Amino acid sequence: MKLFEELTIKFERPDWSRNPEFGLIDTILEKHPDILLLMKEDIAGNSKDSPFGRGDVPSVEQIVRAAIYKEMKGMDYRELEYAQSDSRICSNFIKLADRKPYSFQMFQNYISRIKPETLQKVLYRINQIAITEGYEDVDQLCQDTTVVESNIKYPTNNSLVWDCIHESHRLLSRLKEEVQDLSFINYTKEAKKTYFKINMIKKKDARYDLFCNQLILFTKVINQTSNVIKKKSGNLAATTILIRMGSLLELMRKVYNMTYDHEIDGKQVRNEDKIFSIYELHTDIIVKGQREVEFGHKVSLATGSSNLILDCRVEKGNPSDKTLYQGVVNRVIKAYGKVPRDIATDGGYASLENLNFAKEVNIKNIVFNKVVGSLQNQVSSNNMETRLKRWRSSIEAVISNLKRGFDLQRCNWKGWVHFQAKVLWSVLAYNIRVFTAKVMGSILAGNIKLAA
Repeated sequence: MKLFEELTIKFERPDWSRNPEFGLIDTILEKHPDILLLMKEDIAGNSKDSPFGRGDVPSVEQIVRAAIYKEMKGMDYRELEYAQSDSRICSNFIKLADRKPYSFQMFQNYISRIKPETLQKVLYRINQIAITEGYEDVDQLCQDTTVVESNIKYPTNNSLVWDCIHESHRLLSRLKEEVQDLSFINYTKEAKKTYFKINMIKKKDARYDLFCNQLILFTKVINQTSNVIKKKSGNLAATTILIRMGSLLELMRKVYNMTYDHEIDGKQVRNEDKIFSIYELHTDIIVKGQREVEFGHKVSLATGSSNLILDCRVEKGNPSDKTLYQGVVNRVIKAYGKVPRDIATDGGYASLENLNFAKEVNIKNIVFNKVVGSLQNQVSSNNMETRLKRWRSSIEAVISNLKRGFDLQRCNWKGWVHFQAKVLWSVLAYNIRVFTAKVMGSILAGNIKLAA
């Protein structure tokens, strides 16, 4: 409990006693500087911190602390900039030392550099500290998956065609600012009218005619974009826009083919061949049983008896829960150097292959919430099976707490890498909150006595 001897001293100060979560993570970062070293290469590369200069650039420690504060408070970057001057605990936690606040652009630039792989290591490291301090033992493991949505509107062929036309016009308008002699036709007004008509009309024949007209217009937009790209310019800004238009042109052709096959030819397009957003290309379609279709990514989670999230991974595609079982167990064993005694999951993970795998790694009690056929849970007693089935439902509360408490129903960070990073930042913030609750519970129970 050496870590929390210093934590109790911090509680004598009003700012920390009213914000125990920040007191806890402040103590952890001071006692375990290796956590900062894990993120240093992502943030600063090979450059070294210097005590000299005006301090216009935040240190690695300040960036990490700012990122944690932002996630714990559920802020955006602009709110984080304001909090530096408005909140004493924010100023103290980030260690501003009476200097003026850093801009939100500065923090966004550096925090966005931290890779998901690095955050995964930080998650394991903080959990290892919790294990060392006696708040988690990895004796029990529970697995489940949830879906985090991408920040996109519900995808339809009609909306994707309109997005392509609108985005093409936007880029052409920006290009005209750089290339004065550029001329192009604006098709957005006519395309928008057709877009709304398709949304309103349900009759199949009428929709067919409208889609024919829209795709003719879409073809003109594709050809116009292609012709503009062929024109070269020495202007750097114009060249950058042309590169983006080149990427858009490829997407427009895919959207055209996908829409034509389904709406005109009546063919069924495979999910693997579909595009769900031209802005968030990484988005997957997630179908779980009879539930409503979701667009985002499946997130695999594993918790221990303390309700700390021991493992988190954002999956690509829509893998079956059965295929995720072994990977989670292997990662937990590797990260914490211990084989769980008990493991409980829902029926989606149940398979003879997974049962045999769990036996091979010497897990004693193996419970699937629902089993079918000849498959049987391996438990030491019926009472143990009942207890593990009841305990398994606790991960549903963890998922609800994570998504509601840290605004993770939908991820508004852009791109596949940043999507993963946002999920892991939210998991870290959740774990800090749970960790703090465990420590405060010990304090209230008298296991750790506050200074008078």
